[in-house]
Amino acid sequence: MSVLVTGISELTTNDDDLGTLSDAALVLDDERVVWVGPADRAPDADERVDVGGRAVLPGWVDSHTHLVFAGDRTAEFAARMAGQPYQAGGIAVTVSATRAASDAELATGLRRHVAEAVAQGTTCFETKTGYGLTVTDEVRSARIAGQEVEEVTFLGAHLVPQGWDADDYVRLVSGEMLDAVAPHVRWVDVFCESGAFDEDQSRTVLAAAKARGLGLRVHGNQLGPGPGVRLAVELGAASVDHCTYLEGHDIDALAGSETVATLLPACDLSTRQPLPNARELLDAGATVALASNCNPGSSYTSSMAFCVATAVLQMRMSVEEAVRAATWGGARALRRERGDGAVGVLRPGARADVHVLNAPSAAWLAYRPGVPLTHAVWRKGERVR
Repeated sequence: MSVLVTGISELTTNDDDLGTLSDAALVLDDERVVWVGPADRAPDADERVDVGGRAVLPGWVDSHTHLVFAGDRTAEFAARMAGQPYQAGGIAVTVSATRAASDAELATGLRRHVAEAVAQGTTCFETKTGYGLTVTDEVRSARIAGQEVEEVTFLGAHLVPQGWDADDYVRLVSGEMLDAVAPHVRWVDVFCESGAFDEDQSRTVLAAAKARGLGLRVHGNQLGPGPGVRLAVELGAASVDHCTYLEGHDIDALAGSETVATLLPACDLSTRQPLPNARELLDAGATVALASNCNPGSSYTSSMAFCVATAVLQMRMSVEEAVRAATWGGARALRRERGDGAVGVLRPGARADVHVLNAPSAAWLAYRPGVPLTHAVWRKGERVR
């Protein structure tokens, strides 16, 4: 059944030809957008929905989350707010809880977090394994993730488990574990960071993934300058995520590559790290995405609107840049921004993922920070809010 959405005060399309439209309309048919343009030229449809002068965006594309987990790390968060520095080793707390949880408990938690995010306008997700760190638990996490999330990433190289030699564990991750998980995932990630995996270890994991035809992602440059960005660009990773500590050569490398710099501002606030230099990245010509990094330890939020507001108010991004980064940028980081069924855009042929704000323009996302502004959501053409 086709649906005409009209009464749109401001329509953000992220399409270079269409741009941002005023007094606009769009038509959804099944799972696709089939028409976009001025309201007075809109064709007929089976159903008409007047959004009453509200702004419309593509659904948020959250390209970095960790949603398959059990337990919480409230105590760690409270200690950090009292002055204890963030360290990668806290992941082990979640690993222990996740291993002890049943499949049903993990699936219930995943569904709850996805529903929470959809209600706030997120319509496309990536999520990672990485809280199992055994062959059995990583396969289980990937299988459960795939029941709710369309972009699943293997992150066996999240932390060296207690009792393991790092190089022995890397051999497991890049061999038996990768072989077992590969049928359930599209991507492979590695935490290339002090306290996690060094450059050689990270390269081993990523090279093994590439040899198996899987896409690459990298956690890099979160806790300090390091090789993450350089390695991601060298190996053609779709994205390098965090990018909190960048040097000039890192920015130049990103600007000259297809690798997306995915910024996770909620994480930097929660860990009391400096916010990434989004302005320098954008001015250099790098592609920037914004994502929530929703996880129980360092960024327990599913609010992409919060990330957008933070980027505008504290990272010197314009509203247009931040909204694009949280939609088209995330889609680019997942290689989903082009072709039939593209996400992060609203143009004929794109997937019918629509986010209606209870506001006349997207600027209200930063103008009214912290205020819930989602009025309606269509995901794959189905109205879910």
